[in-house]
Amino acid sequence: MPGINTKNHSGKAGGLSHRMFDRQELRAVTQRFQRAVPRTAAWQLVSTFLPLLAVLAAMQAGLALGWWWALLLGLPSAALTVRVFALQHDCGHGSLFGTPQANDLVGRICSLFTFTPYGHWRRQHAGHHATWNDLDRRDRGTDIYSTCETVAEYRAMSRGRRRLYRTMRHPLCMLLLFPPLVFLALYRLPYDAPLGWGREHHSVHLTNLALLAVYGGLAIPLGIWPVVAGVLAVMVPASIAGVWLFSVQHRFEGVHWARHAAWDRVAASLAGSSYLQLPALLRWLTASLGFHHVHHLAPRIPNYLLEACHDAHPAFATARVVTLREAFSAPDHLLWDEKASRMVTFSEAERHA
Repeated sequence: MPGINTKNHSGKAGGLSHRMFDRQELRAVTQRFQRAVPRTAAWQLVSTFLPLLAVLAAMQAGLALGWWWALLLGLPSAALTVRVFALQHDCGHGSLFGTPQANDLVGRICSLFTFTPYGHWRRQHAGHHATWNDLDRRDRGTDIYSTCETVAEYRAMSRGRRRLYRTMRHPLCMLLLFPPLVFLALYRLPYDAPLGWGREHHSVHLTNLALLAVYGGLAIPLGIWPVVAGVLAVMVPASIAGVWLFSVQHRFEGVHWARHAAWDRVAASLAGSSYLQLPALLRWLTASLGFHHVHHLAPRIPNYLLEACHDAHPAFATARVVTLREAFSAPDHLLWDEKASRMVTFSEAERHA
């Protein structure tokens, strides 16, 4: 952004504080960008699904020559599937298109590629947006990838429970083993959905039936194992990449948490979500969700306007900048130290116990 230093030498956000800015003005700026541009949204669908379908078709054709084709073409397919999920995410916020009907239709089509039940995920994700970085509301609408325990809570655990907690949150489990299980198995059930969520339960079951119809239908001419191999080659790396992206945008060195009495949406957006700086290709593949601080402040801004909104007001320059290199170590910061007001690693919590 011209004239504004968004990053100091340490790589953290610039010295400006979000409290220095007029909030009415900031709200007025974000409202200008909370509008859908149907032509842009339609082009995003075309430029995403055409290459994805082409690569998936090439993968199935290549499987006749050897299984290595699935590994070779699985990565670009997975990358494009991450982008499909990002578009589904926008639909869930009602921001990709201008009407609920268009967003819901596209969101459900996307769910056939992401294996994520649209209605169920949309409501759960709305809970995340209502409670993120609120220490007193961690049991409402959050998940293991955006929540945390405090250092005091961790130290109060028994030795065995600490060991289990650390094992479950080890990157090998959290970022490699769990994501495929979540998308391929857990999303087949209406987990964490109260009985009163009737529509969300139906969303899960209807998505399962649609997946069975689509992939079962493909298995008739192609064979069961080529279809299964194709799904695994795409969904395993796509789920890992998607969960990692979500995690580093909420848990990183420099993120801020607050008790409910002190929780504030502007502060939680600019100090509780990262500005993940990505190269141009990765920014496209993730549909600009690296501008997560902007997204949390105004979820109705479509992905294709997030960067423009970021550049429109200096308050966004106060967000914590996380580089791609820093992002790989970000998931290590899992505990909130209330005394020091910062995220720490398990080793730090143990060292100062």
